[in-house]
Amino acid sequence: MPFLFYCTILLFNIRGTHMNRTSIPAPEQKEHARHGEQLFPLQKYITTLDNLHPSVSAHWHEEAEFTRILSGSGTYQIQLQHYDVAAGDLLFIPPTLLHAITVTPRETLCTETYVFHMHFLGASTADICSVQYLTPLATAKLIPPFFFDALHPLHTALDDLFDDMDALHDAAAPGYELLLKADFLRLIALLLPCCSAADEDTRLHMEYTAKLKTVLEYIDAHYAEELSISALASLCYFSEYHFMRFFKRFMGTSCLNYIKNLRLEKAAELLGQDGLTPLDVSLSAGFHNLSYFYREFRKKYGVTPGDFRGAGAREK
Repeated sequence: MPFLFYCTILLFNIRGTHMNRTSIPAPEQKEHARHGEQLFPLQKYITTLDNLHPSVSAHWHEEAEFTRILSGSGTYQIQLQHYDVAAGDLLFIPPTLLHAITVTPRETLCTETYVFHMHFLGASTADICSVQYLTPLATAKLIPPFFFDALHPLHTALDDLFDDMDALHDAAAPGYELLLKADFLRLIALLLPCCSAADEDTRLHMEYTAKLKTVLEYIDAHYAEELSISALASLCYFSEYHFMRFFKRFMGTSCLNYIKNLRLEKAAELLGQDGLTPLDVSLSAGFHNLSYFYREFRKKYGVTPGDFRGAGAREK
């Protein structure tokens, strides 16, 4: 299934005192947004995906993520693996790993995620905790499990830890930052016995992921232009045949379908801006046939571009 879609994320501020509903455009594949503050690089997110906004694009960032599935079901792609998730499941995604989310059709997937920088835990300091544990985890020399369902031996401990993080974060009592930091260090300590050293298969996966990131970044930078399979294949030093098989295997969709979905996401983003006609939006998003743009937009979102814009205006 394709992983590039326009999504809506519900953001809670650090003390949970109010909520902003923010429309997030299809992100660059490398995310540059700052999560939290420089002195406290941690942010809590509540994310809701549904039929209209069914996915979070394939992307990566410098921070790690700790997630609990609150309701619904869907699929997480982490590196080149896929995990079917349901309410109660937990996930840990180390820094810089390519990941994406898609909701099960006709479902609403709601997740709660803490995004945090490993520097918050002391990864940049020269002590035994950083050298032996935090830095190897942050640089993919230690590979933890990513997915924890109810049958996983760590699930109960991690679920209890998530509850404690929520209580500390939402109460925000004086000194809660210290206790949250201790909880995230405990998270790493719980994961360590289940970590494995990077082996040849891991290194091969990392090599494939690096090639995939290069292609995704190029597509994101040039989606409004003509894109050819031969040009994209050359970025990976693959033949066209090998590239198309490689892309579909690891992204779950053909490269051409991926590009089309990205362009539709960009169009959905542009429809939220005033002063652009449907033709302007179509051309800016890389569609040079207005009828084709209307047909594919309706197929993806279930409404015409005009109706989509009207729904967005009513939400403001």
